[in-house]
Amino acid sequence: MKKLVAEFIGTFWLVLGGCGSAVLAAAYPELGIGFVGVSLAFGLTVLTMAYAIGHISGCHLNPAVSIGLWMGGRFDKKELLPYIGSQVLGAIAGAGTLYLIASGKPGFDAGGFAANGYGDYSPDGYSMMSALVTEIVMTFMFLIIILGATDERAPKGFAGLAIGLGLTLIHLISIPVTNTSVNPARSTSQAIFAGDWALGQLWLFWVAPIVGAILAGIIYKFMAKD
Repeated sequence: MKKLVAEFIGTFWLVLGGCGSAVLAAAYPELGIGFVGVSLAFGLTVLTMAYAIGHISGCHLNPAVSIGLWMGGRFDKKELLPYIGSQVLGAIAGAGTLYLIASGKPGFDAGGFAANGYGDYSPDGYSMMSALVTEIVMTFMFLIIILGATDERAPKGFAGLAIGLGLTLIHLISIPVTNTSVNPARSTSQAIFAGDWALGQLWLFWVAPIVGAILAGIIYKFMAKD
């Protein structure tokens, strides 16, 4: 239960901090933080939680991460579904809190609400195929970073930095394509508030990250084998 509470809180923070930066601050007149700021915000949520709850739950914050760690032989299968449930619930709580804050501004319009999308709902109009490839590859690389940085042979104490900066880089690359998911819980939470189009496209942001995570788990396990 302690692990599940930690995952709930960590994923809550990821969505509130990362998506919150996109919804509240990215396009603020003249002082907006833009893509770079949003990318950094997502990276900082993971970096801060890595050191806050990593010793409790492992700080997955992401169903794809849990699945990738399981495929890589680092996570017990019996904990997989409880972790995913806690992550999704934490993400929804984060998105709900963000909605309560954002809707307090006169003239508020949820619009895309930092939801992930492709085609007409891609920030720069990228196709479904572009989105699919992007999310698979970015999640694959994210899991390679996580598996490598947390390997017992890796330098101690730096995993949080590598993972947080890795997620920042991933956002810098892929925000224009899909608004960057690599996390089905984050995508689900925002889609609930964004509306029908986001829910209709949500399947891709479960399938692609999970495929990328599975591939990374298999390949890293092969590379790390003595």
